[in-house]
Amino acid sequence: MADNPMLRWLGPHKGVVHLALASITNACFDLWAKSRGVPLWKLLLDLQPEEVVRLLDLSYLDELLDEQQAIAILREQKETRSQRADILRTGYPGYDTSVGWMAYDDAKVRELTAAAIGRGFSAFKLKVGSRDHARDLRRAAMLRECAGDSGTIMFDANQQWTLPIARSMCAELVKLRPLWIEEPTHPDDVMAHVALAREIAPVKVATGEHIPNRVVFKNFIQTGAAFFLQADCTRLAGVSEFITVSLLAKKFNLPIVPHVGDMGQIHQHLVLFNHVAIGHDALFLEYIPHLRNHMVHPAMVEGGFYRTPQEPGASSDLKELSQRKCG
Repeated sequence: MADNPMLRWLGPHKGVVHLALASITNACFDLWAKSRGVPLWKLLLDLQPEEVVRLLDLSYLDELLDEQQAIAILREQKETRSQRADILRTGYPGYDTSVGWMAYDDAKVRELTAAAIGRGFSAFKLKVGSRDHARDLRRAAMLRECAGDSGTIMFDANQQWTLPIARSMCAELVKLRPLWIEEPTHPDDVMAHVALAREIAPVKVATGEHIPNRVVFKNFIQTGAAFFLQADCTRLAGVSEFITVSLLAKKFNLPIVPHVGDMGQIHQHLVLFNHVAIGHDALFLEYIPHLRNHMVHPAMVEGGFYRTPQEPGASSDLKELSQRKCG
């Protein structure tokens, strides 16, 4: 569908057309899992390597990852699945973004961080990128203080900085030892990310929520422009392209840490597949619970860990739609 000549004129593989394809693809995976009576993560784990690869479009990647190489990665990891399957019992670790929204004052950030620590979280993300650079730096230092030396912190600029400003701000932020600095500049500017990745090392660059397809991810990977790849199966063309990016990242030993909002509903399934079937490290999955009251089966996080969903499908059913069907 993405390669239809008229649709490619509107893309290709980006924008509203690609987002629509993601909706269709993800809905098909949801229905497929429901038809089997299993959660999405189990549907995917039950597929043979060859069956997984038949779901993927590896075009424009074949100089780096072709079908045989993708199958080989999955076969190799299948031999050691049992060493990673325990995560289905223990749950997948999460990190809390809701402590650090831009509009929150200092007192609220402190209060929410303390509450998150009480709920078992040990990793937290703060929004930076405001016009007041001094405020950003003060709040960043405050988060480090709240999290303590042993806590993991990340900073997210949401693409707000030009390269010169990003250089200046990142030079200060790295002093606080964050795990990553996220979207430090325009998401299409690969070379600016390359420059920043070199300058802020060993702190890493994270990006991906606005990377629209596997080819652009390939460019970021090849050039060393990012380390933490925040693939989003609602921005990419659904589950299939997400798995494609995950396999490409595995070949280059780069972690996938998905972008999450309400998309955490489906990504909680995909990170389990990534860990068990592809062998990605179980780092953590972003937790933003603001829409959970609208979900029939909201993601459940206990003690800082996502509880493995057991209901059939991709956990994406909305209450309002479900109630309409019942009516």
